[in-house]
Amino acid sequence: MLRGARTPIERARFPVIDIHTHLCWAEEQVSGIEMSGSRRYLATPADLLPVMDRMNVRALVNLTGGWGTGLGESVTQFDIAEPSRFYTFTTPDFGRVLEPDYSRSQADAVVDAHRAGARGLKILKTLGLFLREGVTTGPLIGVDDARFDPMWDVCGQLRIPVAIHVSDPAAFFRPVDRFNERYEELSAHPDWSFHGGDFPSKAQLLAARDRVFARHPNTQFLALHVGNFAEDLEHVSGCLDRFPNVSVDIAARIGELGRQPRAARKFFDRYQDRVLFGTDATPQGYDMPQQLFGEQLYEIYFRFLETPDEYFDYAPCDIPPQGRWRIYGLELPEDILIKVYNHNAVRLLGENTQT
Repeated sequence: MLRGARTPIERARFPVIDIHTHLCWAEEQVSGIEMSGSRRYLATPADLLPVMDRMNVRALVNLTGGWGTGLGESVTQFDIAEPSRFYTFTTPDFGRVLEPDYSRSQADAVVDAHRAGARGLKILKTLGLFLREGVTTGPLIGVDDARFDPMWDVCGQLRIPVAIHVSDPAAFFRPVDRFNERYEELSAHPDWSFHGGDFPSKAQLLAARDRVFARHPNTQFLALHVGNFAEDLEHVSGCLDRFPNVSVDIAARIGELGRQPRAARKFFDRYQDRVLFGTDATPQGYDMPQQLFGEQLYEIYFRFLETPDEYFDYAPCDIPPQGRWRIYGLELPEDILIKVYNHNAVRLLGENTQT
């Protein structure tokens, strides 16, 4: 019955670069592993630009652009068709990991992808949770496996960022019972649970990721979803303090940040040059309704960052998609807001990125 202020947000206060979207997806997957670089397109620029223009979204970064021919099609579909409005990242071909020369060939593939227009590399949670020594069978391959070292290094040499998703929310590693705060979400998506079996713990996954950060100080990493530990900002702060080559985005985690608004506000203030705006938005047609692309989603994100409003929904859904709580706005000052919305992404993406 609580009645609180509702600040209408029609447009972001400053132009926005959404560093974390998915405009296309793998055409073929087996056990969570992309088996080809071919893409299934979820929208066209003509679908997206009217929403972007209304909401003051300057550019979208499509993290899952694929590789090879699929990447070339993605770049043509978005980046070339609408320059400065779309940027595409490539993804690794994990299906070839068993080949003897994989380390070198995957590094070379990143070089080829960069020449084809890719602005960065995206690592899905496939690495650490799905990819195995037999690709889909056998022991899991660690995030810090040495086979990937040349790939990380070449990204540093090319000065392109690595957007990396390692592990998942803490609740996904706990039993799916009445004590789990994401019980409804995991009951609806039982394949999202990594409790039991031979899955590493969340702590083990993040420790392996941090060893990669440490071994490759000249490579810029974007640790997605608030470093994949938005429930523990002290842990994320420790990571950022140890590794100056790491930034984070807020994609799909305002539900976590917004229920700890005082700690989150301090976090944004302390790391204002290393927090990037992202939504994990996906156009209509994909099977994750909490992440659909549109005005409602952006309005909630802008309300969270710009206003002091209290106790409002963190997603445009009738039922909270992650857990049954609501969030509080941060009312960030303009000098921090413009960095989060735009400047930090421009610096990470590098030259030829328009503000």
